[in-house]
Amino acid sequence: MHPITWHSVDHSLDECIKCNICTSYCPVSAVTDKFPGPKYVGPQAQRFREIGQPYAPDQSVDYCSGCRVCNDVCPAGVKIAEMNTRARAQIVVKEGIPLRNWLLGRNELLGKLGSIAPQLANLALHNPLSRLLAEKTMGIARKAPLPTWSTKGTLADWLRRTARKRLKADKKVVYFHGCATMYYEPFVGKAAIAVFEHHGYEVIVPPQNCCGLPMLSNGEFKAALGYHQSNCTKLASFARAGFPIIGTSTSCTLTLKEEAPELLDMTDDASTQLKLATWDIFEWLRELHARGELRTDFRPLALKLPYHAPCQQRAHRIGKPALEILALIPGLDVRESMARCCGIAGTYGYKEEKYQIAMDVGKELFRFVQEQGAEIPYTSCDSETCRWQLEHGTQIPSRHPIEVLAAAYGLYDLEKRNII
Repeated sequence: MHPITWHSVDHSLDECIKCNICTSYCPVSAVTDKFPGPKYVGPQAQRFREIGQPYAPDQSVDYCSGCRVCNDVCPAGVKIAEMNTRARAQIVVKEGIPLRNWLLGRNELLGKLGSIAPQLANLALHNPLSRLLAEKTMGIARKAPLPTWSTKGTLADWLRRTARKRLKADKKVVYFHGCATMYYEPFVGKAAIAVFEHHGYEVIVPPQNCCGLPMLSNGEFKAALGYHQSNCTKLASFARAGFPIIGTSTSCTLTLKEEAPELLDMTDDASTQLKLATWDIFEWLRELHARGELRTDFRPLALKLPYHAPCQQRAHRIGKPALEILALIPGLDVRESMARCCGIAGTYGYKEEKYQIAMDVGKELFRFVQEQGAEIPYTSCDSETCRWQLEHGTQIPSRHPIEVLAAAYGLYDLEKRNII
């Protein structure tokens, strides 16, 4: 077992001034008594979990969704969400991991298996009987917005079919697609590649793994370490060569930049190089705009678009670059959500005992969308699970901001989710 050590995360607990700001903002403790709040479960309980202390599990830490709102509002910079994640890892080391959590942590494996026969996989996963059985036997909530496998092939399939059409150029970027784009939403990857090529960049899509975030969130640090080390092996050479590594899943890019290196104490050269080279896609596009290199040959989009910056995007601490870029599109009326969290928090809302908590947390966001009027055709969000939760809670289709940008360039059909 990879040892769980306690460096910068644990050192930050002594900065806690017990102000309770984190608890007052916490979206989970606001809707359930099962989670007593970030201060209690985080820095206050952490002192009883330090190395050398007797094992003292506090199962309430499992009700932390990992949304990081507590980190965002803490005036002292205490890394509360990371403490809670490490506390879950301690419990897994001592007590093992339930089959449900083991499965939910393996997005890449499930994606690969389902893509062999996607129609059959969708039927097996999404019929009422199988959902009921999954809830009763494994605790996977029957109503939770589980993804649907692409029936038109994976992103890799599309890349093989269109290899001769792809742009070859001196300027190059490396695309980190993530599991969702590979197996469930290849149209997001197509839109991103179209935008890269529209700016004259050749897109390199090297072999890569799941970023490991679902494993980290479920306390499987040893398995997550293997995934992160594999990504370092496959991608660090591109980073050393000076290529930006750009992702469309803001959760994946945060994991490569910060979550995996910090939680797993990865300080080797490959991990550092990958961390420094990784960009969230709109972060990179904003940099392009700052250099005067962003193309602004937009077609007007007469569209009112509610936009939610997900928790993982805010955790990048880069502002909200998608809002800045979308604001350049003529006719587009972007309405920013101020909701704290959609509630889903990766795999959190998929769990039977947490499903209603996730929906109660999401009510703030769902209500915001409904307040924008009945004529809203889409919502927008940078995170795949948040988009699925948005669709589940509002019954309105959701689009990645890169899909909206590609449509404004005339490269993409926003309704059919196809490259034009």
